Amino acid sequence: MNPVVIAVAITGSVPRKKDNPAVPILPAEQVESTREAYEAGASLVHIHVRNDDETSSSDPERFRQVQEGISRLCPGMIVQFSTGGRGRDPSQRGTALNLSPDMGSLSTGSVNFPTIVYENHTTLVEDLAGRMKKFSVRPEIEIFDLSHLHGARRLADKGLLDERPHIQFVMGVQNALPPEERLLDILLTEAKHLFPACTWTAAGIGRHQAQVMDWALARGADAVRTGLEDNIRVTKDRLAASNAELVSLAANAVHRHGRSVATPDEARAILGLKPSHGVRAA
Repeated sequence: MNPVVIAVAITGSVPRKKDNPAVPILPAEQVESTREAYEAGASLVHIHVRNDDETSSSDPERFRQVQEGISRLCPGMIVQFSTGGRGRDPSQRGTALNLSPDMGSLSTGSVNFPTIVYENHTTLVEDLAGRMKKFSVRPEIEIFDLSHLHGARRLADKGLLDERPHIQFVMGVQNALPPEERLLDILLTEAKHLFPACTWTAAGIGRHQAQVMDWALARGADAVRTGLEDNIRVTKDRLAASNAELVSLAANAVHRHGRSVATPDEARAILGLKPSHGVRAA
């Protein structure tokens, strides 16, 4: 059935409770939202943490609380920390990596966002990649521009990245990659040229989420991504009730394409991670 990893990005750094009350902010909310998404079929969770006032945080203690809660309630689920830069001091973006999550997001170049420049200086990127290697954290390479693939290739040439990275194409952020099917073909061709053994996924932002997911599944993607970080709505007129609802829609898309939803153990094998021996708490 060629299983597909469903990744859920539960919070992000942008949406607030005023945008959708279901956005989980506090660590306990994030753990519970992840548990629901896990039960709906998600095998990977992408985590940003927030301060109590909902602003972005790099607090390792908050990352630890979320990581421990997920490990307890969601056996085998892949935990991925964000090292993204919106609202975070660059010097603090990798401070939670010593907690050794399974994965960490890694942007390999800078790009314009609607209200900021998402700056990823070469020295910062190499520092984050080095920390991931030191703490056995598998990177997910975030691609906002074609040149970022070549940034990843330079990391591999320096020994900071292996030859089988997991690559995510992010489509639909204003001023970055437009959500165009032909561009996904170009990106995928270049990724496979630079890293023939890579695994890959694509994330559609906002109303483009379902469409980009379908494009990715039609091309044999190893994973799909959903969640309230990227999209707070089910339709133009209705907010998503939860991350779990968005995961359920992703699972429906996976089945529609004749594929199965990966279990946590299958997801780990697909992404080159060690098997988990976690046991659900009573």
